[in-house]
Amino acid sequence: MLIKNLYIENATEAMDIRITDGKFEKIAAGLTAMPGEEVVDCGGRLALPPFIESHVHLDTCLTAGQPVWNMSGTLFEGIECWEKRKETLTKEDVKARVNRAVRMQASHGIQYVRTHVDVNDPKLTALEAILELREELKDFMTIQIVAFPQYGILSYPNGKGLVEQAVKMGADAVGAIPHFEFTREYSVESLNIAMAIAEKYDKLVDVHCDEIDDEASRGLETLAARAYESGLRDRVTASHTTAMHSYNNAYVVRLMRLLKMSGINFVANPCVNVHLGGRMDNYPKRRSMTRVKELTAEGINCSFGYDDIFDPWNPLGNGNMRDVVYMGLYAGHMLGYDEIMGSYKFISTNAARTLHLGESYGIKEGNPANFIVMDAKNYYDALNEDAEVLYSYKDGKLIVENKPAERTVKF
Repeated sequence: MLIKNLYIENATEAMDIRITDGKFEKIAAGLTAMPGEEVVDCGGRLALPPFIESHVHLDTCLTAGQPVWNMSGTLFEGIECWEKRKETLTKEDVKARVNRAVRMQASHGIQYVRTHVDVNDPKLTALEAILELREELKDFMTIQIVAFPQYGILSYPNGKGLVEQAVKMGADAVGAIPHFEFTREYSVESLNIAMAIAEKYDKLVDVHCDEIDDEASRGLETLAARAYESGLRDRVTASHTTAMHSYNNAYVVRLMRLLKMSGINFVANPCVNVHLGGRMDNYPKRRSMTRVKELTAEGINCSFGYDDIFDPWNPLGNGNMRDVVYMGLYAGHMLGYDEIMGSYKFISTNAARTLHLGESYGIKEGNPANFIVMDAKNYYDALNEDAEVLYSYKDGKLIVENKPAERTVKF
């Protein structure tokens, strides 16, 4: 197959891509079709590596208002709403909702998903369902599963045992939620436990870390220190870290040294962070998104996630990563032209580092032919014009095709 006339990752020269046996065989300008070769002319549109959802909760998706709405808009009421919904959870229910959500994500160019799954459930119902779906959907979606203890490792009965059991069942990463533990001592010890389990089973780590506006919440320094000391380093991710928005600058300057030494990744969830954060403030109200601009300037890897799709923590959402990039640029004061042009990396190459995908990700000769084509010439235009993902190819096979929206103004 020959795909012609593509601007690859904002390049200014159109290139052609030849795909053979599901891999990028040749990427160059002016390739000539071979006899009988299928040719697709993209007419000078943007090609990007496939989008990556680096932080979402698929087990809770599409449950907003079931059985009650989160009326305060706080993280903590969301947890209470989810606890009520969990009473009716079945494997069939989870699989039906996640199947819908994954196809919504795929329609927007996503091919990789890291989902956190609540394992504070003695039956591990959602985990079992999503483990099955990971296998069933592997031909068009790569799913990573984080064993996420929603109520804590030490503050929930047998929390440690459930996390370890989830890992034994096949979870890809170990989670924790130190700011939700009962005490500071539990917080620190929960991180020690999570890191020990990850080392024991050779797993990644992704922690809901300091997702609170309390500037005294300092789980991040413990996580970074453990990542550095253990050697796990870039296998570790700190998600949310919204308390960092409230840290005083003198502390952050000192903390940055440790963060760089540790090599850990960060995931911000701009839409949900801004929605849930600042709820205890009158005015001024904090935006409650971590310091993406500053972390990026220090060479620390940051990616974006949707976090929640129409569930107790987010009453809106369709999985389109354009939403989180758009919100993240505004909330993070990152609207310079170059920042906008390169912002697709928060949901592609940066996110690939977060998921530890390795060198097989990206539009490079010899790699699996996984890529998307957007209805624009560069990402600035794609973001500004809310351009469609026209095609999504996985291993050289077309798995999604969309048509541009047609609009007619009659005046």
